[in-house]
Amino acid sequence: MELVTEDNITELAARRWGTAHDPRTKELMTALVRHLHDFAREVRLTEPEWMAAIQWLTRTGQISDEKREEFILASDVLGLSMLVVQMNHAFEKDATPATVLGPFHIDGSPELDFGGDMSDGVEGAPLYVSGTVRSLDGSPVAGALLDVWQADADGSYESQLPEVDEARLRAKYITRADGTYCVRTIAPKGYSVPMDGPVGDLISRTDISHYRPAHVHFLVNAAGHEPLITHLFQEGAQYLDSDVVFGTKQELVVTFEPHEPGPTPDGGESAVPWVEARYDFVLQPVG
Repeated sequence: MELVTEDNITELAARRWGTAHDPRTKELMTALVRHLHDFAREVRLTEPEWMAAIQWLTRTGQISDEKREEFILASDVLGLSMLVVQMNHAFEKDATPATVLGPFHIDGSPELDFGGDMSDGVEGAPLYVSGTVRSLDGSPVAGALLDVWQADADGSYESQLPEVDEARLRAKYITRADGTYCVRTIAPKGYSVPMDGPVGDLISRTDISHYRPAHVHFLVNAAGHEPLITHLFQEGAQYLDSDVVFGTKQELVVTFEPHEPGPTPDGGESAVPWVEARYDFVLQPVG
């Protein structure tokens, strides 16, 4: 019988998890065991610290639901989400770069026509985001699906508002035959990530900024191309250099140009001043 000691516990645990039937599960779990044990040894983890970590994970699970993914937020602020994105989406340099999904995406957004207003009823300066979706070779991509969502002027997403029971500041748009799209929404503002949960509690114990720069989320899918999860950030916005989820990329920073009342990119007219952002999404072909 091999008795457990501090010196052999890691090898014993890794050996047991090495019996996993799936080779990838075996690789993941044995590496996880070794790294966890190395971490505990490096910091000389105490029992109270171990229990505090267990309780933090428990609270993170308890606050999560179908509208709030606190574990994704934890992954985001630790930089893990962005690391995984960059390892798994190494697009060509001319393709639009990917960034984090974030914890507030909701499936089932309504589909709107070209220039449809996904901000209907929400206060804010009108923003038109328009441009073309094209492939790396420059050819337009017709029928691409743009799933778009954002926070309101107070920094709140629909999923954070229990009194909201219908789609709010989110919609899906389909590119036209020439690859063009047009989204109507409101100008976003920078906001704090949720600070009322375990992740916020942990951040509050540091000097880390808990703010994100003004942005709009896009998830773009098109046949024959890699899915693209990305943001568009407002040029000159606060927190571009200190985005709490490490999501800012220079290629995704765009000018928000103010306009007086008049013609808009959807072919209509605005009776009030409005803002325009133009951006061409370039998709990476599959294979």
